[in-house]
Amino acid sequence: MIGVDLGGSAIKLGRYDALGNCHQSLTVPTPQPATPSAVFSVLLEAISQITNNVKSIDGIGIGLPGPVDGTGRISQIAINLKNWQNVPLADWIEAKIGLSVVMANDANCAGLGEAWLGAGCRFKNLILLTLGTGVGGAIILNGELFVGHQGTAGELGLITLNFDGPVCNSGNRGSLEQYASIQAIRRETGLEPAELAANAKAGDTKAIEYWQQYGRRLGAGLASLIYILTPEAIILGGGISAGAELFLPSTLAEIERRVLASSRQGLQVLIAELGNQAGAIGAAKLALDTFVLKQ
Repeated sequence: MIGVDLGGSAIKLGRYDALGNCHQSLTVPTPQPATPSAVFSVLLEAISQITNNVKSIDGIGIGLPGPVDGTGRISQIAINLKNWQNVPLADWIEAKIGLSVVMANDANCAGLGEAWLGAGCRFKNLILLTLGTGVGGAIILNGELFVGHQGTAGELGLITLNFDGPVCNSGNRGSLEQYASIQAIRRETGLEPAELAANAKAGDTKAIEYWQQYGRRLGAGLASLIYILTPEAIILGGGISAGAELFLPSTLAEIERRVLASSRQGLQVLIAELGNQAGAIGAAKLALDTFVLKQ
């Protein structure tokens, strides 16, 4: 399987077997501007490099920064990529190289990756939250990625936390993303998360209090998700998760306050383990599930 994580600044590729062993990896810069035709050209060249002299590839999975249609073939919108709207990237690649292609949102791929080889590998029912520039999410139910009937389910960061809160790019107001993302931290403190974390670790009272508030807000958002999905585990990824020691105690306390014991029995809140390789790993798992295990 080939797994591809298509990002705004870099494209990560990996060649994996059915057990998750990585036999080759490659990272190439995303062309700028990242128009569909420019990305397609770079992607074809990168795939040719990673498949050179390889006898058999069962399929290619691609994670993209935005929603993919229910068939897993059309990139509807891609954040940070130029002029991406309803791009049939899977069809383009298949027509050129003859390998089967399936696509998904990058957070969904990260969730699949963590469920396969990372922090979620012991669980059949889990959710992933990526705490980064935005807040992405993925839902794994009974060991399978849940994307809904149109392919766009799992936008966990867009649930409403505050009825009259800040306007979100989605059109919502007061979404969890507006309180748990890097953009939210910048807006409220004027600092980067790493700076704020360093201040807290140095004993800055205001920074410590901010992270405690951050944890409570995150816990309140997770409480809604727990009541709906009752997962075995919640995996926290993205850049902000590196400072989890500063906010996780408050998050866990808030969950305990808000969620009935019957809905959180045995629940574990864990930190993602695969780092920036989760997307490519999960994209390979997407291809494995689509073209091998479900055949």
